[in-house]
Formats: sequence, C-alpha cells, structure tokens
Amino acid sequence: MTRAWLKLFPAIVVAIAAACGPAGSATAPSASAPTATTGASSSAAPSASAKASPSASASASASGAALTSATKAADLRVGLNLLLMDHVYITAQATDQALIGNTAGFNAAAATLDKNTLALGNAIGAAYGDAAKTTFVELWRKHIGFFVAYTQAIAKNDAAGKAKADADLDGYRKDFDAFITGANPNLPKGAVADLLVSHVKGLESMIDAQAAKDPTWPEKAMTAAGHSQKIADPLSGAIAKQFPEKFPGDPASKAADLRVALDLLLDEHVHLTSFATGAALGANNAGFDQAAATLDKNTVGLANAIGSVYGDPAKSTFVELWRKHIGFFVNLTKGVAAKDQAMQDKAKADLDGYRKDFDAFITGANPNLPKGAVADLLVPHVTGISAFITDQSTKSDKSFDDIETAANHSQKIADPLAEAIVKQFPDKFPGK
Repeated sequence: MTRAWLKLFPAIVVAIAAACGPAGSATAPSASAPTATTGASSSAAPSASAKASPSASASASASGAALTSATKAADLRVGLNLLLMDHVYITAQATDQALIGNTAGFNAAAATLDKNTLALGNAIGAAYGDAAKTTFVELWRKHIGFFVAYTQAIAKNDAAGKAKADADLDGYRKDFDAFITGANPNLPKGAVADLLVSHVKGLESMIDAQAAKDPTWPEKAMTAAGHSQKIADPLSGAIAKQFPEKFPGDPASKAADLRVALDLLLDEHVHLTSFATGAALGANNAGFDQAAATLDKNTVGLANAIGSVYGDPAKSTFVELWRKHIGFFVNLTKGVAAKDQAMQDKAKADLDGYRKDFDAFITGANPNLPKGAVADLLVPHVTGISAFITDQSTKSDKSFDDIETAANHSQKIADPLAEAIVKQFPDKFPGK
C-alpha cells in the first residue's frame, strides 16, 4: 500500500455505542430450561476488552465460586471478535463506495476503517506491548491496501492487477502468521495463515459481487464477517493461555459463548440495517430487498439465541417484536427520504413504544433485570441508528462513523443481558 493511501486514515481510537430491540406489545417468555446459545448468522460468540463491560452482577455456584461472563479472558475474546467483525463490515462500506465511484465516500469510510485498525492495534498492544502494536498496525494497514488494490483492479477490469493483489494477500497471510505465531508459543507456525484463508476469500467474494452489481453482496459480507470468529476465538484463547495473570478466566466457557453470541448478533444487526437503509435512501429497490432479506437472517439468529434460553414461545414473540421494530426504522427512512417530518415523528414515537414493550418482554423473563433497565439500554440504539439514517440521506461523511458508533453501542445491551442470563441459569451457562 502506498503512503499516499495511508494518509487517508486519521489516528483515532474506536468509540463505544448503541444497539437494538423489538417493538409492539409482548408477553414475557417463560423461564424454561435453556440450552447453550450460539449465533445464527455469524458463527457464535464473543465479547469485548476495548468495549463496555457488563453491568449485571455475577451469580454464585453451590460451591461459592463466582459464575460470570465478565472475566478478563472473556473481555479479550469479545473485543477481538467485535473488532474483526466490524473490520469486515466497514471494509464493505469502503469498497462499495470505491466501486460506485464516490471518492469522498470512500475516503470517509476508509477513515472509519482506520479507527478500527488502531483499536485492533491497541488490543494487540495490551497483550504484547507498544512495539507489537506498531508492527500490527503496519501489517494490518498493508493488507487493507491489498484489498483496495484488488478493488481497483476489478473496477478497471485489470486481470493482472487482480492476480497481483491476490498474491500480495497470500504473502500477507504468511507475514502476519510469522508475527503472531512468533509471539505466541500456543499457536503453531502456519496456524494463523490457515485461519486467514477464509477472511481473504470471503472479502474477495464480496468485492466481486459488489463490482458485478449483484444485490446479494450484503449476504456475502455477512458470510465474511462470520469468518472473523475463526480468527478471533483461537487468537484470544492462545493469548489468554499465554498471559493467565493478565487475562484470567476461561475465554471458552459457556457464559463467554453466550456473551459473544449476543454481542456479535446485535453488532451485526446494526451493520446490516445500514446496508438496507443505504439502499432505500439510494432508491435501489433490488438492493434494499436483498439487504432486508439478509437482515432477517440475523433476526432469526437472534431469535434462536433467545429461544435457546427461554423456549420456542419466547422465540416466536421475539421475532414478532424484532421485525416490528425494524419496520419502524424502515418507516423512519421513508420519512427522511420524503422529508416528511410527521412520518419521522410517528416512527420515532413507535420506536419509543417498542423500547417499553421489549423491556417488558425481557425483564418479565429475567428477575435480574429491573423493570425499565432494558428500555434505558435501548435509547442509544434508537438514537444511533436514527443518526446514521439522517446522515446517509445527506451523504454526509459522518455516516460511517455513525454506523460504527451505533454498532458499538450494541454491547451496552448484549453484555448486561448475557450476564443476567448467566445469573439466572448458572448450571446452563457456567463461567469463571
């Protein structure tokens, strides 16, 4: 990657932000015996070191040992998973802008992407120090540059340029493997390079679809984002094993699995929503339909997670509520596009009502969440998505930062919810 392209990126650290919930009236799910929860659209589950930590208190087992999803090891796993997932979705925004010829949009998305790079660098630095952080950032920016070169070659129908970019990405996998496995004895040489194959191929497949104007590209982005866990889980596990005093706890506990699953699914919900609203505001009906279909797969994944804890009736109620709240965001988008203030106000009022209905659904099922707690947690979700819809409509450079902020806010919902479930069902979701 050239230094000129690197200058597109400011050095800022990723912020923390808001998530989502459903609407309509609901009956509380029954507390039937849960089974282990895994994600549906993205493979399963992480939680964050660089992001908000859960507020719910830990439960105690019969032996008196604290059971919690909030260990430092789980924090590390969540943080790496969320950052790597966000890397894929922000890259998707940047390559999309590049391929439609929007230079300003590409530059803005690239700037947001570099904030994610620096946050990943901070996570690596927290384990291995500032020198490793610097090396990581250099390597990570370089591999992003190769994806940009791949995108540019496709745009120009340059087969040789595409082949070179693909070869450069293959070389990067080996360089990154040497960097990580050289630092961690728990990762054999070549292991990280192998884990990165699906990352590279997944993003290339997505870029190919974007270049071909295939409206199903959001689904390919979802697939590529799901591959991130294949990197983050082994890496976080190896780091926690290497530095048990710095990252105490079991990053692979059932409690951590639950937390990761909820964090990833809610983070993904926001990114997929942004694809749908972006297509709607651009009057791309085919693009909106496909993005909405992909978003509904995420909804089903979230419903499966809730159903695995509270049973099929709760799963059905969740789906109804969640789809309804997505509909309110669609109405808000239509109101913004039509400059219809009354329609916007109605959608916002509906979203406010949905917060209360979803709160009743969740707090009615879990005694560890006081009435009104979930409604409060959902405020940044609603305001965050509303903000990026407004900025998308004006093609503001802020929209990509807004999307990332709203996605990061999801953890403020997922972490307390996971911890409350662990406290409610310690036998099903042990963690320490």
